[in-house]
Amino acid sequence: MSVHETAEIHRLAIVEDGAVIGANCKIGAFSVVGPEVTLGDGVELKSHVAVAGWTTVGDGTVIFPFASIGHAPQDLKFGGERTKLEIGKRNSIREHVTMNPGTEGGGGLTKVGDDGLYMMSSHIGHDCIVGDRVILANNVSVGGHCVIEDHVILGALSGVHQFCRIGRGAMIGGLTAVVADVIPYGTVLGERASLEGLNLVGLKRRGTEKNEINGLRSAFKLLFNGTGSLRERAASMQMEYASNALVQDVTDFILADSSRHLTTPKGS
Repeated sequence: MSVHETAEIHRLAIVEDGAVIGANCKIGAFSVVGPEVTLGDGVELKSHVAVAGWTTVGDGTVIFPFASIGHAPQDLKFGGERTKLEIGKRNSIREHVTMNPGTEGGGGLTKVGDDGLYMMSSHIGHDCIVGDRVILANNVSVGGHCVIEDHVILGALSGVHQFCRIGRGAMIGGLTAVVADVIPYGTVLGERASLEGLNLVGLKRRGTEKNEINGLRSAFKLLFNGTGSLRERAASMQMEYASNALVQDVTDFILADSSRHLTTPKGS
């Protein structure tokens, strides 16, 4: 066990031999830290936090009571193999959140980026790759093997089917079931999600140039209302809007390989 001299560990917490505890960490009462866990500098575990498995937690992340981090994935194929969970820096992981490590069949790694907010009882399944500045509202469930890109917001009680991709800057409405890929900057709603438009509010809040947003709006209309297949239209938009980074994000996403279909507007 390696515990930095500035770390504060409550006398009623358990830190098992082999764990690495960084500078200025705080570990609250009744928390349990497993032997293969590494906590970066300034990590804080409130009371009753359980961190297990081969798990790393980045600097400045705060984990609230009753979170279960790094325990065995919820996959019947999991056979106890040594797989990893990586959590980035400055995340806020709230009460009762669960995050599972990867599985051998999924590449062995679940990775969560920096500066995220994971609200009460949200879940990150095995082998997920989650970007930076992601927000999961209360009771969001993300199935295994999903990719959630940067700046995504998932509304309360929404769910994401395994193997789905959600592109950067997308907004998922509350109570939405995402069963297919969501384009970058898209807004989806509904019991079975449909694409309702673009997350223009999110783009504006991040200071995106107006001309880029206008180009994206024009391309969006052509993508979902033109002739030919969606992939053909995406390839055409990629060339036509070569100087617009937002459109390139969307067309690259559509043209990439995926095991899921794409979430589209109703009637398209």
